[in-house]
Amino acid sequence: MNHSECENVSECIFAYKNVECVGPHFIRYLTSVNRGLNGSLDELSEDESEEESFVVDEDNEAYLKSLDPKEWKKQDHYAVLGLKGLRYAASTNMIKSAYRQQVLKHHPDKRKAKGEVVNRDDDYFSCITKAWETLGDQNKRRSFDSVDPYFDDSIPSASEVAKKDFFEVFSKFFELNARWSEKQPVPLLGGPDDSREEVNKFYSFWYDLNSWREYSYEDEEAKETGQDRDERRWIEKQNKVVRAKKKKEEMARIRSLVDLAYNADPRIIKFKQMDRDKKEAYKKAKADAAKQKAEEELRSQREVAEKEAKEKEEAKKVEEERQKAMKSERESAKRALKKSRKTLRDLCKDNNYFITDNDSNLVKHMEFVEKMCNSLGPKEMDELSTVLTESGADGFASKLKEEEARVQMEMLKISSKGGKQVNGGSSSKGTQWSENDIALLIKGVNLFPAGTAQRWEVVANFINQHSKSERNPMTAKDVLSKAKELQTNEEYNNILKRQANQRAFDNVIEKSNKSGSVEAEASHRFDTAQSPAAAKEAQNSSEAWTSDEQKLLEQALKTYPASTEERWDKIAAVVKTRTKKDCMKRYKELVEMVKAKKAVKKVS
Repeated sequence: MNHSECENVSECIFAYKNVECVGPHFIRYLTSVNRGLNGSLDELSEDESEEESFVVDEDNEAYLKSLDPKEWKKQDHYAVLGLKGLRYAASTNMIKSAYRQQVLKHHPDKRKAKGEVVNRDDDYFSCITKAWETLGDQNKRRSFDSVDPYFDDSIPSASEVAKKDFFEVFSKFFELNARWSEKQPVPLLGGPDDSREEVNKFYSFWYDLNSWREYSYEDEEAKETGQDRDERRWIEKQNKVVRAKKKKEEMARIRSLVDLAYNADPRIIKFKQMDRDKKEAYKKAKADAAKQKAEEELRSQREVAEKEAKEKEEAKKVEEERQKAMKSERESAKRALKKSRKTLRDLCKDNNYFITDNDSNLVKHMEFVEKMCNSLGPKEMDELSTVLTESGADGFASKLKEEEARVQMEMLKISSKGGKQVNGGSSSKGTQWSENDIALLIKGVNLFPAGTAQRWEVVANFINQHSKSERNPMTAKDVLSKAKELQTNEEYNNILKRQANQRAFDNVIEKSNKSGSVEAEASHRFDTAQSPAAAKEAQNSSEAWTSDEQKLLEQALKTYPASTEERWDKIAAVVKTRTKKDCMKRYKELVEMVKAKKAVKKVS
């Protein structure tokens, strides 16, 4: 790089060098800007010269003479220096100039020279000195300004806010209280067209206001009056408590002013209304979207439901046709079964049940006929009727022997199965059951039905008393286990049913014999010339209850409680396929079944 290039570079550096303003004139300029004054440094110099020639109030001499030097804290220091009109707006030079003028005018030596009598121990000139000591020091001046008696601490009332213009009312109060802010400049209240950002900035500043206002000037006792360090500390502690309380009250006042302005500000009201409108619009849009979605889902569900209903309707029609066909088949089978039973019964009745002179077999033959009617199908009964028609009593006796032999074989099968299971270890304690024991068990179960007290102990004792087998005595647990085992055997259940029917038939015959009306009972039971209504009732009574009939009966029992008049007539009207007598009989059977189950649970 040559010499000329170096000179150009240095010139460029000098041309763009940053220069910072310093000095007392610049400081006074910044102070004037903070106070809201305008002007250049030259103008400030002119203002300084004007301040030096500042003339204090001439009418404050009477006020000075009225002061008590001992009560200097209660005096108005601005009024003492002749600055009562300027107060906190007075500059430092003004205060200094006013003090000088007051010294030149009211110094005791000056007044003595004029012939005035001066008492130096109690002279008001000391008040001028105190005023200068207070206002000439920045911290002491702040303490006095904080409790300036001429400062208006009030806030506008609600009625004033409602009646007058918002900006006209609150601009004055915010400008008045802006003097307490540590941060300068303080944002202005603005106008009705300000943006949301500007308004929020204004209220954020005032809600977070950092105020320099403090109340040390009003301390009741100065810390310096303490005799020792502990007393001075105690005085300072008491003063801090009072200052903190007053500071808290001051901040509450400022907060009340800001809250009052915020709640009454037409811009805030407008912004809130805009937010509400936006929120309502969002809610409405959301609700409309949800409604549209719900309508779409409802439409989709309706289409699916219609489709399912259509499919169900078609399936229902198919099922109805199937049920109708099945019903027709059942009715045909019932008619054929009824016809076959009637043919067999009429044939046996016309032939006096194929007995000769020995009437003792009448009951046995009648039982056999009923058993055949209940166990055989229409085809088998027709074949039996044909055999009885062709072979008469011999055929009847042959069929009777075949049935007895079949029952005996079933008993043997049950016995053999029971023995195998016992040998296999399924029974408790290895108890062996013989054919005779199983027959006794069946007989004991029939003799002592469900509901008998200590039923299984009674059955066990019955078997032990009548058994001829050499083994250990049966216990209630053994009997109950074997009974449950046999209950799962269909052949055993059929035997129990037949024995129960036989026992019921024997009871009827026995009662009829005692009353001397066996023939009447038999004719009543098997007479083919009975009326159609009686025949229908007899047929319904013999038929088992279907699940639909059972549900109708249960519902009717709930609908018509015991306190209902003519209860069973109303129940029979609900169960249309059954008579009143059938309903009452079925109810008694259900009650006995419930009692039997409870008894079995207690025993087990």
